[in-house]
Amino acid sequence: MAYGGYGGSQKDKSSRPKSIPAPRPSSKSSPLTERKKTMLKNHMDKHKDLKDLSPAQMKSHRAKMMSRMKKGMSISKAHKDIMK
Repeated sequence: MAYGGYGGSQKDKSSRPKSIPAPRPSSKSSPLTERKKTMLKNHMDKHKDLKDLSPAQMKSHRAKMMSRMKKGMSISKAHKDIMK
């Protein structure tokens, strides 16, 4: 075989850099505390009572709120960030 098969030539293999392990994802978030979980539940109950969001929007809003709260945002800052 003239071209060396599927793997390429030996020259190509030797000139490739050694594989570098992928960097570990840094954890910049912390799990929600019981207090924050309660605050989020109360926030979502307000939206449920207002009936301003559909069930799919509620689920999305809750997920967005939770991710921002895990990063350290307060309820009000997270809500303002989402509603921009």
